[in-house]
Amino acid sequence: MKVAKFWEKRPNNKVKCTLCPHNCIIRDGRAGICGVRVNRGGILYTLVYDKIIAANVDPIEKKPLFHVLPGSSIFSIATVGCNMRCKNCQNYSISQYPILHNGEVTGDYVTPKMVVEAAIRYRCKSIAYTYTEPTIFYELAYDTAKIAHEKGLRNFFITNGYINRKPLKEVLPYLDGANIDLKSFRDATYRRVVTARLSPVLETIKFLHENGKWVEVTTLLIPGINDSEEELRDIARFIKGISPDIPWHISAFYPAYKMQHVPPTPPESIRRAREVGLEEGLKFVYSGNLWGDEGENTYCPGCGRVVIGRVGYKITELNIVDGKCKFCGTPIPGIFE
Repeated sequence: MKVAKFWEKRPNNKVKCTLCPHNCIIRDGRAGICGVRVNRGGILYTLVYDKIIAANVDPIEKKPLFHVLPGSSIFSIATVGCNMRCKNCQNYSISQYPILHNGEVTGDYVTPKMVVEAAIRYRCKSIAYTYTEPTIFYELAYDTAKIAHEKGLRNFFITNGYINRKPLKEVLPYLDGANIDLKSFRDATYRRVVTARLSPVLETIKFLHENGKWVEVTTLLIPGINDSEEELRDIARFIKGISPDIPWHISAFYPAYKMQHVPPTPPESIRRAREVGLEEGLKFVYSGNLWGDEGENTYCPGCGRVVIGRVGYKITELNIVDGKCKFCGTPIPGIFE
């Protein structure tokens, strides 16, 4: 247990957590909406600074990060907890894991140094703070990213983007980029399905890009929830308004958690959404969860040839030299060796 960052004292032993836009007012003995930041005696603590629920070596394509060190491995960590309550959560068994009866949380002991050492030992080129939500294990992520940065490793948040500006600014020097989950372009959907608001997520996407960090965006396409052509065009136009170079991943939904009654996303819906993104002027739009689909590949915006071929998480061809298309010399945005 460690004293948390980003909070304020309030009367009657209450505290206000200022880490994310929920800005929870937390009574003594209670936790915020994330479940892992708890008020004890008028002081806010993080329960997950030294406890991780998952640690894996992943292909970087799994995050998904398609324009970052293709074919490399990324060391991925997570703790329990999340600051959203997505009814469709694929990782609900850990994101919604309750605080135990003794006021602690489950997980394996770890230190930031141990995480970095493991990443180096397994020959990973980067670390992903992922699976649940890096914002809620901010202190662990921050200290780990700082050490990793010193060791020449890159750091990426795989995030819902629901974080306040001050903590985001503080971690910025050690963060190389993020994949941000843009769940919908309707605030009503965010409030109903996610228990959050849309505008802070949009601001995070803008802020990271404007500050020179590599950004990719993912939208999980849920039938009847966020799959109308109007909404897809709104998302594509928003992304293009920041930069047409930002990759947009459109992934298929599978029934999970509290939305098991909703059918899986038809492949044709994913392909049509990709077409919408390209029609709106985005250069890189990807079909998620459709292994072998042409929408998995990266195409040169200059000559149209495949510069990164993919089948699932496997790279089948790589035609980028010094960050440019091998065939015509057009620059391909991203982080390449």
